[in-house]
Amino acid sequence: MVAERPVSVAAGAVSVATSQRTLAGRAANVGFLARGLYFYPVYCIVDVETTGTVKGPARLTEIALFRHDGERVVDAFHSLLNPGCPIPPFISRLTGITDAMVAGAPTFGEVARQVQALSQDAVFIAHNVHFDFGFLRKEFGWLGHSYQRPLLCTVQLSRRIFPGLPSYSLGKLCHSLDIPLADRHRASGDAAATVRLFELLLRHDCRGLIPRPAPQAQASFLATGR
Repeated sequence: MVAERPVSVAAGAVSVATSQRTLAGRAANVGFLARGLYFYPVYCIVDVETTGTVKGPARLTEIALFRHDGERVVDAFHSLLNPGCPIPPFISRLTGITDAMVAGAPTFGEVARQVQALSQDAVFIAHNVHFDFGFLRKEFGWLGHSYQRPLLCTVQLSRRIFPGLPSYSLGKLCHSLDIPLADRHRASGDAAATVRLFELLLRHDCRGLIPRPAPQAQASFLATGR
């Protein structure tokens, strides 16, 4: 069953000016955003749980997305997913997600439109972003669709903005920064903690590493999802 998190969206909170979208889109197509361009003003923080690694036939078992306007969460989506295959026992022990839990859940194809819409015209953000993005790109590819987004990794950003911490794994990083983390290794819990981490990174980003809706210094961690 799809579990959607109720949110209140202010009118116009997630609108994107056409000129900003065009400039950022052209820049993303060539793999960078140059100094002085207007960046995407919306972010999408994502976490997924899976049956294995990105390469090979592994599928998604859970997904959570939070759309963020730079000040607050303006929309969200969360659902268990039926992977269409057994979940390995060690994965179930790690995440707590069992075959019985996903038996009646939608497939990714049944929620793909919601995922597409919630992350549209947004910077795709995750902790170890190429893992989460790689799975979404693979799932969309199996549906016959391309999925491209500019990417930001909170692991890399944390290393630059909060150097010298003992570990940059999500759990240990949250402990070091006093960020609450509930439901570890579940998409909703990890994504919610990544939202709080991202907000902390935004507040301490004195060098303009994170793209903003106004001209900023070079965003060296922004990349195309190729």
